[in-house]
Amino acid sequence: MNRLRPELRAIGEQGGNDTTEPSVIVLVLPGGKAASTSPATDQQLSVRRMVPLAAAAHTALTGAGATPAVRLLRYRHRGWNGPARDPVRDAHWALADLRGRHPGTPILLVGHSMGGRAALHVAGDPAVAAVCALAPWIEGGDPIRQLAGAEVVMAHGDRDRWTRPSASFDFAVALRRITPDVCRFVVHGAGHAMLRRAADWTELVRRFVLGASGEPDPVIAAAMATPGPDGLRVPLPRGLGRF
Repeated sequence: MNRLRPELRAIGEQGGNDTTEPSVIVLVLPGGKAASTSPATDQQLSVRRMVPLAAAAHTALTGAGATPAVRLLRYRHRGWNGPARDPVRDAHWALADLRGRHPGTPILLVGHSMGGRAALHVAGDPAVAAVCALAPWIEGGDPIRQLAGAEVVMAHGDRDRWTRPSASFDFAVALRRITPDVCRFVVHGAGHAMLRRAADWTELVRRFVLGASGEPDPVIAAAMATPGPDGLRVPLPRGLGRF
């Protein structure tokens, strides 16, 4: 039986404790399918892949002295489902829920594939401060105006065969016309699942959440300061955690 509502799963908290008021919220949006009304579950690989990234975000923020609330969104359905845009609806629900529980707390979005597309769509929410879209699924005609005022970090593997790196590049070029706060990294040698160079993907997420909630990260800041189009195809350094 399908759930009637999406669900938020706490990551990195003992027993999912939600009693301490967070200083920053990270909402993690997993991938999915183009079309499917089957229920999303925690056992699906697209969801499981995001758990270590969410945990790394929580550990990084806690280590920096922040009080984070990291939430992994479990959609009602696995698919985008055309004009229904089911993950967008679910992400809007999650943002409204988090704003209601923690008014005034900035929210950072981290999404992969379909989740990256959903994150970009909902970034106009007043609580959203920044977006990290990993191997985002992007189609022509996807809106960009909602991203004005938000920091946007994108990354795409050059061996991705599921979503098109050229589409995220074109999207970033268009976005740079309305905001300077956007950069895009090319993860050389990596495919869609983020399994190759997994440590570098994770480190980028760690740097993103730390930079968006405190002092700008030098690697991300340098990419944002690089004029396009070169600033939108910056090679992600190998062994990024050592830099």
